[in-house]
Amino acid sequence: MYAGKSEELIRRLRRAEIANQKTIVYKPRIDDRYDKSAIVSHSGLKAEAYAINTAYEICSDFYDVVAIDEAQFFNSEIIDVVNQLTKEKRVIVSGLDLTFNKQPFGYMPQLLAMAKFIVKLRSVCQKCGTEDAMYTQRILNGKPAPLDGETVKVGGMEQYEARCEQCWQAG
Repeated sequence: MYAGKSEELIRRLRRAEIANQKTIVYKPRIDDRYDKSAIVSHSGLKAEAYAINTAYEICSDFYDVVAIDEAQFFNSEIIDVVNQLTKEKRVIVSGLDLTFNKQPFGYMPQLLAMAKFIVKLRSVCQKCGTEDAMYTQRILNGKPAPLDGETVKVGGMEQYEARCEQCWQAG
């Protein structure tokens, strides 16, 4: 979290648009933190997006570039859809690779294995300030949340912090 994944996705979309490529963006409907019809970075950058329930709703007709944000929230359909899309389109997928309890998140490991190019961004640790935060710390009542909590709980800065290896704590 807070590493700039959505910001990087938006940057790549803008570059494709400069090259006169037609782009379309999808996000899971469950991600309604900032705007239901856009992806929004924590820094405030926005790109129009279609909120969908399943990956099978992705339509790539008439588009050169298909972007998918928060891919960790989609079920196994995302694998088939991305596999098909990459045969004809440029596909940009963004998402968290690990859950708050350091487990692989959804189908992201399979998507990473399929990827032709991977950029793994890290955040600044919100506890010590190092630039090596690759974990998400779920916060509950000011303390690390229990690790046996539900995996999918959409939230922002009020519930999550970026943490480095040394500062991440089991709840």
